[in-house]
Amino acid sequence: MAKTDTEEKVKEPEECTHDCSSCSASCSSRDAEPDPAALARKEMNKIKKTIAVMSGKGGVGKSLVTALLASATAALGKTTAVLDADITGPSIPRAFGLNKARAEGSPLGILPVETATGIKVMSLNLLMENETDPVIWRGALITGCANQFYTDVVWGDLDYMFVDMPPGTGDVPLTVLQSFHIDGIVLVTSPQELVGMIVEKAAKMAKMMNVPILGIVENMSYFVCPDCGKRHEIFGKSRLAETAEKFSVPLTASLPIDPKIAETVDEGRAESLFELLLPMAKQL
Repeated sequence: MAKTDTEEKVKEPEECTHDCSSCSASCSSRDAEPDPAALARKEMNKIKKTIAVMSGKGGVGKSLVTALLASATAALGKTTAVLDADITGPSIPRAFGLNKARAEGSPLGILPVETATGIKVMSLNLLMENETDPVIWRGALITGCANQFYTDVVWGDLDYMFVDMPPGTGDVPLTVLQSFHIDGIVLVTSPQELVGMIVEKAAKMAKMMNVPILGIVENMSYFVCPDCGKRHEIFGKSRLAETAEKFSVPLTASLPIDPKIAETVDEGRAESLFELLLPMAKQL
């Protein structure tokens, strides 16, 4: 049955991301008078390259990789930002030592918080009174928040924006890949076969959305014994080369199991670890 004119114009509120560039429906968002602040942000926000960091699974180190890649591009003299799209589990502010910082508003929009090296950061925890307060929201609010971080923040002129994605292939990853201008994806995995299987879901999602996979980072890849110097593959043999070949991914990197890395990030000094992913950052 053909849709009526009214049905064509109405879009369910829970489906609306308020990003009219990805939608042809006529609704209140499209029909409203242009917001002068939004027009000003559109002129100011010039993001040359936006890269999503995802895995399809939690607990593999997406936030770590996001922080390290941002730190590396900043160390290369590039203007860099991190958008924390993991709305219900934001950890980016703590990695950069911003756990006590708060984002502020301005007539133009939300002002991101800057790290010690000038990386611009936006995360829900920068808007919360306490960083441990839970976010008990349904999907529409979560995706709307992620989208507002992209459209309503005064990012300015950026060389790189890294988007720290939530786990899975659900609402937020779909919104990001559809509504943001994503230039590519960096996948994060670990050696376990189960993790590899789930990460392949994210890789296939990227392919279905016609977004190129720029690189793969295998976290917790190995452990070097501090006493004998021998390298141990605690979580099994590395699957990095196999996965990269399967999806024709040009860039790869391995991160070790190292308590010093975890300690440094927990202390909010992720920027001091930029050399770990510097070779990959140079080629992004």
